[in-house]
Amino acid sequence: MTHAISLEVVQSLLIPLAKFRPSTLMGTGKADELAAIIEENEIGLAVADCSLSPVQQRNLERILKCKVIDRTALILEIFGARARTHEGKLQVELAALQYQKSRLVRSWTHLERQRGGFGFLGGPGESQIEIDRRLIRERIVKIKKELENVVRMRTLHRKHRSDIPYPLVALVGYTNAGKSTLFNRLTGADILAMDKLFATLDPTLRLIKLPSGLKVMLSDTVGFISELPHELVAAFRATLEEVREADLLLHVRDISHPDSKAQKEDVLEVLKDLLDREEAENNLLEVCNKVDILQEETANSAINVSALSGRGIPELLAILDKKLSDMFMLEVEIILPVAEAEKLTWLYSNSNVKSQSEENDNFCITAMMSKENAARWQKISGN
Repeated sequence: MTHAISLEVVQSLLIPLAKFRPSTLMGTGKADELAAIIEENEIGLAVADCSLSPVQQRNLERILKCKVIDRTALILEIFGARARTHEGKLQVELAALQYQKSRLVRSWTHLERQRGGFGFLGGPGESQIEIDRRLIRERIVKIKKELENVVRMRTLHRKHRSDIPYPLVALVGYTNAGKSTLFNRLTGADILAMDKLFATLDPTLRLIKLPSGLKVMLSDTVGFISELPHELVAAFRATLEEVREADLLLHVRDISHPDSKAQKEDVLEVLKDLLDREEAENNLLEVCNKVDILQEETANSAINVSALSGRGIPELLAILDKKLSDMFMLEVEIILPVAEAEKLTWLYSNSNVKSQSEENDNFCITAMMSKENAARWQKISGN
């Protein structure tokens, strides 16, 4: 994960622990060995791939003589650097405040930061030893109120979307699985897509038209990760609402990743917390991405694609079309007088016309259309 914010990894170590020490996580001997490595290589930052208590963090910094952060702080730093919209920044800041409110920190810059991130790695404010906890609590209250307004606005937007009722399809998956690249491929959009973790933190919506003529809203969402800190799950609840509101989920997997199966389980575990189990199972399509860089083909029952090259995309669209058409489309038999031929324009724009013939001064038409458009057609045609 450190590469996500361009940190150079000088040394990576796996330290077996017989037991966890409340004061320093590891034993004195292991800590001294680590301190020697850090001094020899002039390392300025140590990252623990676990959660550290405030006491453990302070004691390790004293022993190692460098800045020490844990997994949660690193994820928050990445999130802070990636968030772009007002909502995304508020959500990350809230998570960071909740994480830091019980800690004495040396590098808090959220109230005056000029860059992405939250200063866990050092920078301006280094001389500030302890944050005024009262100010943090006040800021948390203010952010929560702002987020309530954001959620209300999102609810209104969602209500407006129901006035133009398109099915909502959400891309979900482990971080860096290629969701944004697939989103760009399907929509022709230019959403940030890079080989970095958590490149997408803000939900993005685009309207696409499937081969049948059915229009759907496609949503790109934040990537999941194993052992996501509970502070982040709570703070990003509004972002994850796009997943909860979706009619269909596309679970995008990086099938080329050595831990692809474990990543799949992590994503499904998160989805079970967000959705009803039956709903999650029935409304989920698995998409195996990055098949173009596999050394050899692997047999699976999922949809195999390469979002980068476009391989498998027509098949994905066809399956997506079939699934959503079964859920939302009706086959309608229409008898339209030739004298009302101007209404054909509406039909061809709002449905997928399967056949058309002319008989006894009438057009005989078979069309697939959404339930909502079928109701609209009844009003237009007067039938």
